[in-house]
Order: sequence, then structure tokens, then C-alpha cells
Amino acid sequence: MLLRFTKMHGLGNDFMVLDLVSQHAHIQPKHAKQWGDRHTGIGFDQLLIVEAPNNPEVDFRYRIFNADGSEVEQCGNGARCFARFVLDKRLTAKKRIRVETKSGIIELDVQNDGQVSVDMGPPRFNPADIPFVADEQALSYPLEVDGQVYPIAALSMGNPHAVLRVDDVRSAPVHQLGPKIENHPRFPQRVNAGFLQVVDRHRANLRVWERGAGETQACGTGACAAAVAAISQGWMDSPVSLELPGGRLHIEWAGPGKPVLMTGPAVRVYEGQVRL
Repeated sequence: MLLRFTKMHGLGNDFMVLDLVSQHAHIQPKHAKQWGDRHTGIGFDQLLIVEAPNNPEVDFRYRIFNADGSEVEQCGNGARCFARFVLDKRLTAKKRIRVETKSGIIELDVQNDGQVSVDMGPPRFNPADIPFVADEQALSYPLEVDGQVYPIAALSMGNPHAVLRVDDVRSAPVHQLGPKIENHPRFPQRVNAGFLQVVDRHRANLRVWERGAGETQACGTGACAAAVAAISQGWMDSPVSLELPGGRLHIEWAGPGKPVLMTGPAVRVYEGQVRL
């Protein structure tokens, strides 16, 4: 059978989006791995699946598969593309959309200028919720990698994040240190590793090594996690403008227990069909 799909991106973080509301198919991890290959498939960072909700209080269910076939809990750039997709496909006429994810409910707000704001919910710092192996909760943890200790912030934005402050993201060892942090035994479900360079109280540069995808052009949840870590540790103040390789995200956070608000673009690249 042939399935219609849309290729989209949020600041270069690219996605294959499948409508399984009007189409019917059983997608497996092997399909994500096959389609995600940039040489023999469509090529993407994540596969986004739009489904009818299980919860009557939300509009859609949202599933996310990395290019390696692993299913993950959350994707901030993907959420913005999700919102644009369901409007473009006329699956809804709402500009404010409630979506059920593996990690909980998020709210998406499509603005008149085409930007999309996402209420990502409050960050979670309890090590068991990340999950992260630690004796007690702290703002910063020493993480040993190859005999060297790095101070990291660890938190969850619906998926696990480690944030490391660096002097310059251009020379940061993202491809050397990123996979070692991702697969560190203290993160039993692996982790997204963010490398943050603070420019001033409201501006920073960020690169992210994503769990199951490698370095991406942008990571929405990674930007949220980096902003929260920087504000928590007194390096920055809300709102925060984060410059990623693919472009800029705007993050607001009022403090512990408050939701993180992320605003940025979502772009449709092309439409296609794939054989299942």
C-alpha cells in the first residue's frame, strides 16, 4: 500500500510526518529506520505520526520515532511541525491544539505570523523522573567521562537532557563527547546532550547531540532544557533567545513549577508517497 507523507522541518531539524487519522497503517520501528536513512530512504531526524486521541479531552495523539527506530517521548521542533501539519491538512480548524504524547499533554498555539508556540509543561528535576542515577536532586552534577569530570545539569522536558556549559559551541567536542554522554550508564534510557554557550543574560548559542539521531540542526526540547538550566543556575534571565545551527528559538520560563513556552517556525518542504 502507498502512504502519503509530508517532509517538514523546524530550523533544519527535519521530519517525515504521517497522517494516520485519514490513512490506516501499522507503523513499526523497522519502518522508521528504513525511511530515515538519508541514502536509501527519505531521510529525517524523526518520524512524526498523527493519530486520533485515546483521551477525549485532547485533539490528537502524537508519536515520535528517531531515525534509528527508537520511539521517544517528546520532540519540541516536531510539535511545531505537527501543529502546522494538522492545520494544513484540515484535520482541524483550531489554532490552539491539545495533543497527547507519550510523556503527557502539550498545547500548541499557531500564531498569525506562522510561528508556533508550544506549552511544553513544567521541567522535571527529580533524578528518578529524568531518569538519572543520583543520590539526591541538585542543580549541577559531576559526570565522569573517560577519567574527566564535567559539571552537567540534568532534567526532563518529557525526555531526558544533560546540559553542559562551554566557552564556545563552535569548538565544543559535540561529536566526541555527545555520544559518550548519550550512552552514559547514569542515564538508563540514554540522554540528549546540550552544549550551551552563554552570550549575555538573554542570548545564548546551543548545539545538541540528540539521543538516537546524533547532532541535529535544532532541538526544541534541548533548547527548553538549556534555557531552564541557565535560568536555574543564575546564568541567564527569561526570556531567552537561543541560536542553534538551524536558526533561533525563543524560550520563556517563569521558574520552578511553571511551564516552559517555546516559540519558533515550522516549514513544509514537500509532499510524497511511500510504499509500506
